[in-house]
Amino acid sequence: MKIIDIQIGRLAIPLKKPFKTALRTVNAIDDVIVKITTDSGQVGYGEAAPTAVITGDTTGSISYAVENVIAKQLIGMELENTEAIMENVDRCMVKNTSAKAAVDIAIYDLVGQLYHTPLYQLWGGYRNQFHTDITISVNEPEQMAIDSLEAVHLGYQTLKVKVGKDSRKDIERIKAIRKVIGYDAAIRIDANQGWQPKEAVRALRRVEDEGLAIELVEQPVPAHDFEGLKHVTDNVSIPVMADESVFTPLDALKIMQMRAADLINIKLMKTGGIHNALKICAMAEVYGIECMMGCMLEGKISVTAAAHLAAAKRVITKIDLDGPSLCSEDPIVGGAIFDEHQITMNQDAGFGFKAIPWNPQE
Repeated sequence: MKIIDIQIGRLAIPLKKPFKTALRTVNAIDDVIVKITTDSGQVGYGEAAPTAVITGDTTGSISYAVENVIAKQLIGMELENTEAIMENVDRCMVKNTSAKAAVDIAIYDLVGQLYHTPLYQLWGGYRNQFHTDITISVNEPEQMAIDSLEAVHLGYQTLKVKVGKDSRKDIERIKAIRKVIGYDAAIRIDANQGWQPKEAVRALRRVEDEGLAIELVEQPVPAHDFEGLKHVTDNVSIPVMADESVFTPLDALKIMQMRAADLINIKLMKTGGIHNALKICAMAEVYGIECMMGCMLEGKISVTAAAHLAAAKRVITKIDLDGPSLCSEDPIVGGAIFDEHQITMNQDAGFGFKAIPWNPQE
């Protein structure tokens, strides 16, 4: 099965409500889609989310990287030689992880079709169904309490609460949420690099003293500050998760060796796709560190790929794959089934996409 064509398109889907973090506000998904065709007529799809404030990738940079750099390295290569394909994707340019991820996902979609098997079964097949959390955007405490109660009524048992705007007000946000939802649902908080190390320690110790029962805190300090991340990890009881600090397997290894965080959040848009994400999973197994499978604000194509990895690996114990559930519509037929908090793997070959609206990039 030989690669003969690589094309790019666009996928735009409005969100049910604005998505707000310490770094940005988004009203719609507007992603780049990659379509790879083989000489046997098989088609594989991938997706890249332009998240400039985190990955540095924009729609323009992703499109250029795929069309003018990555594609030229892959045309004519045989799918059976997946390792060489991924080596070319990794080495053809530095960074540009979202563009690499989109191509990587499309390649693996074809690999699953080649072997007539769902990808999660090829990678380990640990489970075929699991639950995701849902993100509560950062707003005024009263609005966040309303959004949290609505999520619990929809069946979500874990909330990922965005904080990081103002540490004092962040505590009021968490208290307001706990007041309305009680203690049956778990709360994770995500500061998106919004605090400094000492500020994070002060805020988290107060959260502990208030008895707010926080499951974990995600990326409390700036991404580059590994020492600051370790300072927080060493000085609070709440488990600390590294997210923006971990792009490459080397980043993950350094975090694990330093014991700078208790958990690692794997996102395909940061790792450059599944190939490197699998390496991080293997290292986490060796170091005995649990992982979360997360996503940016992405559509169903790339989140299906992330879900397959989450289903495959036992070391992935926490799931943050709510992107499709935040969208106002689902134009894609096939793939994993996203039923609010419950995600079920497709049993079709590859990622199981049956119909994807194709809007070529102009």
